Amino acid sequence: MQTISIIIPTCNEESIIARTIQKLLALTERSEGVEIIVSDASTDKTPDILATFPVTVCNSSRGRSIQMNSGARYAKGEILYFLHADTQPPETFLDDIRSAVSAGKEAGCFRMHFDDDHPLMSLFGWFTQFPLMICRGGDQSLFITRELFTTIRGFDETLLIMEDYDIISRIEKVIPFHILETEVTTSARKYNRNGLISLQLSFGTIHLMYALGFTQESIIRYYRENII
Repeated sequence: MQTISIIIPTCNEESIIARTIQKLLALTERSEGVEIIVSDASTDKTPDILATFPVTVCNSSRGRSIQMNSGARYAKGEILYFLHADTQPPETFLDDIRSAVSAGKEAGCFRMHFDDDHPLMSLFGWFTQFPLMICRGGDQSLFITRELFTTIRGFDETLLIMEDYDIISRIEKVIPFHILETEVTTSARKYNRNGLISLQLSFGTIHLMYALGFTQESIIRYYRENII
């Protein structure tokens, strides 16, 4: 049985982290060969909350790439599973990942739906079944064998944004990227704060800026000016 390390980057998630960890522990409590690692860069009460749970916490500098690489260095699993703090995997996620890896799928993600039943949100989630880079995102989570993660040298720590697209593009230069049929559930909180159409247009602009080779500083500035 392949061992799995679940790695969660957090930064000031005191409002949701307890619920996230509780649900994850409930899904994994009867499973062997599983560990949960939280790579934390918080300045709020997130570390205090995490201290009440049976998870490994590693302190990290801020930045999702840096945090996920930090978590990976602590990990003991043969498979690394990167999960956002506001995303919940399906009940079968451990079996889904292990089955995929056993079948030769060394890296991949889940399909996704939002915790909001608005028709547009359902449509956005529906597109995640397609093997197109514009349909990918870190909210879909990422599983990857440790061996492959080491081979591609993990996440690019020079990237403050679009790190998920970068690592998938580098994975695809080595092996095919697999999309599992089951779905994670991710929070629609950013859409609720920014507006459904407005946020999707902003994300589209960020994709275009990245594809056109805009600097990280330019993309971050646009993000901060348009997304709250």
